[in-house]
Amino acid sequence: MALLIVLFQAPEPQELAATRPATAPARAPRASSPPPSAATPDPEPPAAPDAPEPPSAAEPAPEPGAEAAAALGVLRIQSDVPGAQVFLDRRYIGVTPMTADNVTPGTHQLNVSAEGFDSVAMPIEVTPGAREIAITFKEVHLDSSIAVIHRHGIGSCRGRLVATPRGLRYETSNRDDAFAAALLDLEAFQVDYLAKNLRVRLPKGRQFNFTDPDGNADRLFVFHRDVEKARERLRKGDQPASD
Repeated sequence: MALLIVLFQAPEPQELAATRPATAPARAPRASSPPPSAATPDPEPPAAPDAPEPPSAAEPAPEPGAEAAAALGVLRIQSDVPGAQVFLDRRYIGVTPMTADNVTPGTHQLNVSAEGFDSVAMPIEVTPGAREIAITFKEVHLDSSIAVIHRHGIGSCRGRLVATPRGLRYETSNRDDAFAAALLDLEAFQVDYLAKNLRVRLPKGRQFNFTDPDGNADRLFVFHRDVEKARERLRKGDQPASD
């Protein structure tokens, strides 16, 4: 009996791989979109502040600095001698007539001077707003007095000499010696510094010799100087001050 032998050859690995069905690759998971209702709304921008309403035609808007200027003072200074120099708190600010703006309210020192006249110095109170100031140089101001002793033929009397633009008077308890006379009516008004004597002669010729109670010739000299200066101003036609 014949033996039949069949030989089978094992397939190569590549062939086995070719005969296997291919496996589908795994799909990447899809990102699920949120439902429309779950969407986050964009944040709303903050509300802008209300813009100020423009001023109406009946009430115009104030100019910048108007309120500050209204709180300051304005001085309008004039004098009966044009061109007088004006100083405010010792600072030169101009000549008359002039206007000083933006002056701080409060007490200030005003000095005004003109050549040939006595300077005027005065404190002034400045308030918000305008103020008119009139300086008079041609008025004669005088307010001077001195204690004296009147020596006459027998004895003496004590009193006080008082001088104003209206005149010179001697105030004393001795009525026979008391007098009052206009400055320009005095026939003599002389001081002797070495003799420490002030001689006054009245219109009717009566004469007085005054001395200082303490023998101080300086006080007699100053009194005579002030009165004589006023007499010179009156001779030039300047008028007595009303004060």
